[in-house]
Amino acid sequence: MQSFKSLFDLRIQPVFPIVLYSFLIIGTVRLVLDGLKSCQSHVFRVYGRQQGGKNKVPIVVLPYDRIDEKCNVFEGTWVWDNESYPLYEEENCPYLVKQTTCHKNGRPDSFYKNWRWQPGGCKLPRFDPLKLLHMLRDKRMMFIGDSLQRGQFESMVCLVQSVIPEGKKSLQRIPPMKIFNAEEFNATIEYYWAPFIVESISDHATKHTVHKRMVSLDSIANHGKHWQGVDILVFESYVWWMHKPMINATYGSPHNVQEYNVTTAYRLALETWANWLESNINPLTQKVFFMSMSPTHLWSWEWKPLSDENCFNESYPIQGSYWGTGSNLEIMKILHDALQELKIDVTMLNITQLSEYRKDAHTSVYGERKGKLLTKEQRANPKSFADCIHWCLPGVPDAWNEILYAYMLKDYQNFS
Repeated sequence: MQSFKSLFDLRIQPVFPIVLYSFLIIGTVRLVLDGLKSCQSHVFRVYGRQQGGKNKVPIVVLPYDRIDEKCNVFEGTWVWDNESYPLYEEENCPYLVKQTTCHKNGRPDSFYKNWRWQPGGCKLPRFDPLKLLHMLRDKRMMFIGDSLQRGQFESMVCLVQSVIPEGKKSLQRIPPMKIFNAEEFNATIEYYWAPFIVESISDHATKHTVHKRMVSLDSIANHGKHWQGVDILVFESYVWWMHKPMINATYGSPHNVQEYNVTTAYRLALETWANWLESNINPLTQKVFFMSMSPTHLWSWEWKPLSDENCFNESYPIQGSYWGTGSNLEIMKILHDALQELKIDVTMLNITQLSEYRKDAHTSVYGERKGKLLTKEQRANPKSFADCIHWCLPGVPDAWNEILYAYMLKDYQNFS
């Protein structure tokens, strides 16, 4: 009996360390996997979960993430903040076009980057690019409009791209679209060129001019087929309408071109857009936003009486109440009324007033004209060549996206 026990002990002794090590390895692997499943995991925070998987981590929207229902985030002031702003630097975002990279293009001051929009009665949640990407998992977000809307699209891409590893992000240009792909999240942020929302002779992505405008007020199908099924749609359309008080357009017959008052044409175009929304949008799975008009700062006499300049060489926001002549109140009312009559919910983000204060933040002479940077001679003549319509990045469009992000957090459970 003793010899049998000794023989058994001799056989089990070599096996015991193997079993012990196996348990240790299994336990360690289990801990690592559990850690990866946790929201606190560094790998999870950086890379996210496997795309398209059913086991998606829920987005935790805490009370301080939500803007209060009673708070009007569109009223407030610009606060100097050179510690936490800008939210990114232009040299760290390879997706910006030359039209918006003012500092790179030679602008001597950088004050325009360091202003934070502060609502009067509440705080905007701090922009969290990973939280936004998790909200966009398996989804498409699309910005639709003119070059100002393209600036907002580029701002959004710059706000999120830094947390995505190299090789896991890309930008495609498929005119009239740009598509930023966040591979690990199976998500896209897209831009679609449609300066009038409805169809026009200006719909070519690069060959277009505001001087020759002709709009098909009742035609939207060619655009709409690109919008179908998009989870989050962000529309904008204003400045192209305002080139002149009258516009050539068709309505009914494509061969019957007539001259319309711009406000009448805008109302008819919004009716066509509204009909498309009501026929194509599922309010249970899709969310629609409309950005209000982006203001211009073409005439300095509006904020500096008796002057005869424009936005060139401006370095500080306007203080006190201000509303420029570049923002048309009748157009604003037409948009408001159109959204009120819709059978589905569309959220208007009224960024006009907060942007009115920012005479300092336009590209001025530090942008492009007809696809080329201004020459030295043109920059010396800002009265003729300063661009007081488009915005530098980083800059004002980042605040628009912070507000858009706040509304997405607020409504997330309604369309997740």
